[in-house]
Amino acid sequence: QVELLESGGGSVQTGGSLTLSCAPSGYSYNDFCMAWFRQPPGKEREGVAFLTNEGKTTYADSVKGRFTVSRGNAKNTLLLQMEDLRPEDTATYYCAADINHCGTETWDFGYWGQGTQVTVSS
Repeated sequence: QVELLESGGGSVQTGGSLTLSCAPSGYSYNDFCMAWFRQPPGKEREGVAFLTNEGKTTYADSVKGRFTVSRGNAKNTLLLQMEDLRPEDTATYYCAADINHCGTETWDFGYWGQGTQVTVSS
């Protein structure tokens, strides 16, 4: 059973920084493609950052240069470092994983966390 647990959300002002963490359990995430998605209030879920099992990263245009996805020092931890946060970054952020697909759409990922809230005030 694969489980994903996100943490690190919170409230910051414009220009602030946050780091989200995803702690998978039940597998070695080195075998999986991982991603961060977000869902702003009243909008559809969208992809933010992607990390393949080969270490390749991809970012949505809206976060390029501000967000960084990486593996943490702690075993099996996926990080999302967010800098220069803007009000439009306000959303519930979800960690996602899949062993069979390395895509960028929600349907490419079979495992999801419960989400962590990020609120950026102006």
